[in-house]
Amino acid sequence: MTQINKLKIFNDPIYGFITIPNELIYDLIQHPYFQRLRRISQMGLSYLVYPGANHTRFHHALGCMHLMKKAIDTLRFKDVVISEEEENALLIAILLHDIGHGPFSHAMEKSIVEDVHHEAISLLFMNQLNEEFDGRLSLAIQVFKGEYDRKFMLQLISSQLDMDRMDYLKRDSFYTGVAEGNVNSERLIQMMNVVDDVLVIEEKGIYSVEKFLLSRRLMYWQAYLHKTSLVAELILMKVLKRAKELTLKGVKLTCSEPLMYFMQNKITLEDFDAEKLDLFSQLDDFDIISALKSWQRHPDFILSTLSKMIINRDLLKIKLSADKIPMEESQSLKEEFAEAHNISALDAGYFIFRGKIKNQAYSKAAEPIRILKKDKTIEDVVEASDQLNLKSLSKLVTKYYICFPKQLI
Repeated sequence: MTQINKLKIFNDPIYGFITIPNELIYDLIQHPYFQRLRRISQMGLSYLVYPGANHTRFHHALGCMHLMKKAIDTLRFKDVVISEEEENALLIAILLHDIGHGPFSHAMEKSIVEDVHHEAISLLFMNQLNEEFDGRLSLAIQVFKGEYDRKFMLQLISSQLDMDRMDYLKRDSFYTGVAEGNVNSERLIQMMNVVDDVLVIEEKGIYSVEKFLLSRRLMYWQAYLHKTSLVAELILMKVLKRAKELTLKGVKLTCSEPLMYFMQNKITLEDFDAEKLDLFSQLDDFDIISALKSWQRHPDFILSTLSKMIINRDLLKIKLSADKIPMEESQSLKEEFAEAHNISALDAGYFIFRGKIKNQAYSKAAEPIRILKKDKTIEDVVEASDQLNLKSLSKLVTKYYICFPKQLI
């Protein structure tokens, strides 16, 4: 039998060559659960705004693993002891951190799989893989859950300056062409250290941290919360909600079997056994796009109209405001639309709705980004920085929106 060479190299447009460090990680990448990430877009429907934003969660996970390897090498160089077993756990935990994402990322969480966060599903996948790989993921799961006694390891995976954020900002900036989001991940990693089991950034890296936080804020307003991306995702959630509503009423819809299963059943986290997890693992963006293409010809006015909006990129109008939008404004639009299309005011709520979005580049309530000063004291980056704008970046910004059909303008 021919021996497979498992020490492969990927060519990544962001970092150049990414090496698979060992055979276990190769086998995890080859697993159908992980290969599915090739069919899950990293930025949802943002390609409707930025045509280049077609990169996937697969890209992102490999990038995170590459950055984690760099971080481990840097910390070891600074005499932080990280065993081979711990290194492997860190690489596996960051590689699999997004494995539970559903189609188009966050739209599923609020419509088909109700209130089940992707991180909880990631953990279910990791536990399942741990069984298949004879317990070799146990330490990675411990680190991922924050149960391992070395606190800084979780900070590398999930914090305000983790490998996940470092990769997605750089990667999403590259694929969208939004240059303001391009962070210097190399420099940030070189400035990392560990003091008293806590991750810190050496003082000379403070400007890179400031740039990172500013880039994060700009990427949220220019890309992740861009009003067209936002309205497209909201319409997708409404389509899935309508499809589920019709299915539960016994209306026949055409879609893939796994998607139909999740539309016919209310699935909570407690319901996720191995069988449901396997069904979820068969869902990807193609199920949704295929369903939308079919539903645009469905006799139901709401389902077909909303499906056409996404397929043809002829979306609802969205208006953003710093002030709360009065209910009367949406109510009068609903009545006008309902009368024009002979539907109920309740059904008009699929086309006219209000909401709010929030963005906070840096949270003072969460675990801070710590700066190690030259005198060996440690300070929150907001206090250590001489930039006044860092204080404003920790302010929560709320914007209100109203969505409505263009013909109502």
